[in-house]
Amino acid sequence: MPLHPEAQLIIDRAGAAEQPAQPVELDAATMREQFRTTWIMPETLPAVGSVTDTTVPGPAGDIPVRIYTPEGEGPFPAFIWLHGGGWTIGCLDENEYSCRAVCAAAGAVVVSVDYRLAPEHRYPAAADDCYAVLGWLHENAATIGVDPERLAIGGESAGGNLAAVTSLRARDQAGPRISLQVLVSPVVAHPDEGRASYRDYSEGYFLSKDSMDWFFTQYPRDETDLADPYLLPLRARDLSGLPRALVLEAEYDVLRDEGEEYARALAAAGVETSLVQFDGLIHGFFGLLATDLTDAPRAHALVADAIRAACGAER
Repeated sequence: MPLHPEAQLIIDRAGAAEQPAQPVELDAATMREQFRTTWIMPETLPAVGSVTDTTVPGPAGDIPVRIYTPEGEGPFPAFIWLHGGGWTIGCLDENEYSCRAVCAAAGAVVVSVDYRLAPEHRYPAAADDCYAVLGWLHENAATIGVDPERLAIGGESAGGNLAAVTSLRARDQAGPRISLQVLVSPVVAHPDEGRASYRDYSEGYFLSKDSMDWFFTQYPRDETDLADPYLLPLRARDLSGLPRALVLEAEYDVLRDEGEEYARALAAAGVETSLVQFDGLIHGFFGLLATDLTDAPRAHALVADAIRAACGAER
């Protein structure tokens, strides 16, 4: 369908503003500062019971997390959330609105993770941090009012990649049982593999192929990492035994085709999988652009419903 008018407005607004240099002309620190100074926290946020910033022990030091707890009596299911940003930019504030919305709607504790960023911390640093948070949550669930047997994980873009990777590692390494993986526009393949969405939406739709190419110069240590399914999950030979999956895609997104391909591969491996495309929308629709798009609450509701279905959460 045609580009949604709200998505077009976001693109037009970005085009009318003074544009930063292309990613290939910048270093990661500059990119992060530009993101930080242009990100505006919404004035009105969904209400939750409490929000707590703390840290979790990680493989290379403490990992900052933000814990959103719903109203009511626990123990609650838990949903680990991993922000996007090409493994290179992004922060806990990026998805504040969405984390609160899902927490309130699902009746679940949401644990948002500030994993290490590349290129200072290349692969597998981000993946290691996310897996460490999963282990910590399972072991310390009672201290934050969580049922350790009702755990879900999700993320958008590079965060979707990390959610898929954490699910693979938990299966392969006998880690905590994950009931649900939510993959929003996940990065699961390489930009140069010839998928049509990379050709059709390579520029002008918020996330460009040039940006994705640049992110892939930041996170992997070298080309050999690109064969590793813990970096690119579509490389995995076996997807059976993974948590049920909800995959959300935007129509006008370079990452659309690989996400759909991963959803089909999960289903073919016997994983209960739901794939939903948001027609007319662009990358970032779930979290980063949530307050600008009236379809975002529908995406949040789908995630909340999936958490309740997979984890037995009460509304």
